[in-house]
Amino acid sequence: MSAEKTPIDGSSSANTLLQLHQLLTSCSKSISGGNFSQSQTSVSMLINFLDSVSDASISELEPGAKENAFKILSGIYEFLCSPSLNQENIDALSFELPKSASKFAGVSPQCLAISDNIIHRFIEKCSPRDMLPILCEALDSSNKTVQAATYVCPLISGLSDVFISLQRRHFEQIKVAVPVVVKVVKAISTESDYEDTELETLFERIVVNALSIQTVCRKLEDGENEKLRALLGLYVLQILALVSVSRNYLHFALRLASILPYSGISGLGLITGYSVDTMSHIVIGEDEEDCSSFSSHIYLGASLSVVWAQKHDEFAQAAKFDFGAIKTELQNNPTKRWQAVAMLKHVFASIDLPWEFKRYTVDFLLYITSGDISNKLGHNDCSLYMTSLFSSLQALTMIIIYASDTVLRKNAFEALKRVLGDIPNSQRFDILKALIKNSDSSSMVAILLDLVRGEMHRERILRTSLQKNEALEADSKTCQSTLFWSTSILELVESVLRPDTGGPPILPDNSDAVLSALNLYRFVLMTEAAEKTNYTGLQSKNNLQKAYNEWLLPLRMLVGGIAAANKNDIDQHAVDTVCALNPLELVLYRCIELVEENLKHLA
Repeated sequence: MSAEKTPIDGSSSANTLLQLHQLLTSCSKSISGGNFSQSQTSVSMLINFLDSVSDASISELEPGAKENAFKILSGIYEFLCSPSLNQENIDALSFELPKSASKFAGVSPQCLAISDNIIHRFIEKCSPRDMLPILCEALDSSNKTVQAATYVCPLISGLSDVFISLQRRHFEQIKVAVPVVVKVVKAISTESDYEDTELETLFERIVVNALSIQTVCRKLEDGENEKLRALLGLYVLQILALVSVSRNYLHFALRLASILPYSGISGLGLITGYSVDTMSHIVIGEDEEDCSSFSSHIYLGASLSVVWAQKHDEFAQAAKFDFGAIKTELQNNPTKRWQAVAMLKHVFASIDLPWEFKRYTVDFLLYITSGDISNKLGHNDCSLYMTSLFSSLQALTMIIIYASDTVLRKNAFEALKRVLGDIPNSQRFDILKALIKNSDSSSMVAILLDLVRGEMHRERILRTSLQKNEALEADSKTCQSTLFWSTSILELVESVLRPDTGGPPILPDNSDAVLSALNLYRFVLMTEAAEKTNYTGLQSKNNLQKAYNEWLLPLRMLVGGIAAANKNDIDQHAVDTVCALNPLELVLYRCIELVEENLKHLA
């Protein structure tokens, strides 16, 4: 017999139920008779029949399709509850029916309830250990179904029942299921096609699923209990991230927050990453394959837990966070502050989060970097955190560039400056240089170059102060006053005025960055000439000639050519181009005059 889908033929509801009864009878006889090939065909025909009914009812192609669906689903449940149905039949049907029954969940709330009952019946009658992979496989195929948000609900509730019914190896089996659930919910929550009610039903099931793991934890001995509590903590953090990304549901966030203390999680441990690393080590250990199955949303959820506490006092209370103590500790401890900044990159870099979360995160960052934190740095070394600090700062620059909220952009820029100021002088230049070289925004490069110039101005003032007060015999401070005044400045300016392509920069696209680089170059030349120093090497004859021949003259030709081409053009774009190049042209000619003058003195 063919296993192709059996369509609803438009016959009456009674005939459809008769067709179902015939298919169920065929399945029962072939399974009980031990005819494996025939039983496979019979089950396949039943599943295809059910799929055709669910498809028709969801698409509402036929009158009465939803009513038909409810009757068909009820018929399945009545069949499974029949006292005469043997275990062999239930076991054979358990592989396919949960998936097919879940496809009816999106038809109506009544069908969702029957789908729940069908899956619960299988869990009652079959081994929970056998049902767990069946439900996980059905969840994993949710991307092939319509209305995935409702399709997965009975399956997730089924897993909750399975978790509680497991008799042994709880940690190992639940550990297999959690990444599957997170993967499915992540795919659904980032889509915008679902109604609020659908997502609320989904997250309600997810929270209950987490609570079921908590129930299991309470029954276990210390060793396995510790592992499962750590797994629960990681699970809750991932779901909290998905709740935040999806619809910003406070009531779900509060219920998740109440689970965090049970997993031994502290607010300070979350924002510094310590709690996440500890739980991950307990759950994953050294198994890299296991590590890959867990989502990066763990770190996002850890960061967001503190942001939620910043937004809502009731979240902090539910999670048992002493938020004031967390902020004070981060203000006073540079190492933990760097760890916190590194964690916040997950919020800044998320493309799915609402801007509201980024606004609160910037506010939190401004708070923990307030006051004179530079005096609290001491001799701390942030080398271990350089990569993650760079990532956080780079994500902050994206907010400065793309946020539509003026206040948010302004605060993000202030936070950027404070975090840079929190990095020891010896490593601050390296961070700024990396940010400049890895930015595609001309305006952002200009801003960062201006910050470099500001740092050089600050060092110059410090150097002058030390030279005037000989009583301050501090070689280390003298060294600190020349960290930005080094030959690296030459390379930094060159990266803008003569990019890796070898020719002059593209104008007017990069006019902001070029203007800022020229201003920086001119500032250094004028300062070194006035103070008769050459910390940067820019005053050497070879470097002056290189700048003149390889940077400035080609740039003058380019600017002159663009200006000439647009001189008599009244097109708005041409007018904007000339206006953008005017200040650049002025500073460029001043730089050329300055270099020519310095070369004359060296001749």
